[in-house]
Amino acid sequence: MSAREPGTPLVRNAAQLVAEANARIDTVPLDEARSLLEDPAWLFVDVRDPRELAKLGTVPGSFRAPRGMLEFWVDPESPYYRPALDDGRKLLLFCGSGWRSALAAAALRDMGRDDVAHLEGGFSAWTAAGLPTEEMH
Repeated sequence: MSAREPGTPLVRNAAQLVAEANARIDTVPLDEARSLLEDPAWLFVDVRDPRELAKLGTVPGSFRAPRGMLEFWVDPESPYYRPALDDGRKLLLFCGSGWRSALAAAALRDMGRDDVAHLEGGFSAWTAAGLPTEEMH
């Protein structure tokens, strides 16, 4: 294995990983997502960093699950398991722009969760469309 020179392109860059994830997950457009906000069969899951939540707010009623903990929180065999993420509802993941949520949705699919989708355009698109938000306290 040869050493990679710092600053040279990676074999698979972040954009490629996101594109590969998007090709195999469900993406929910904003207009459909807005109607799912009232649907008890769906749980919106905000995977953004707590600092983003504090600064920008979130989708009303969403569950907060930092991207770095999500796989542990959905796994019943993990000591970090959160039953709220495994209660029979479908999960609609979102982040700032849809990149992290695409990767997260793909990871959950790989773990066996076929009831996961992500929000097209993320929270940025949600707010740009004037859809409801709530501040974090």
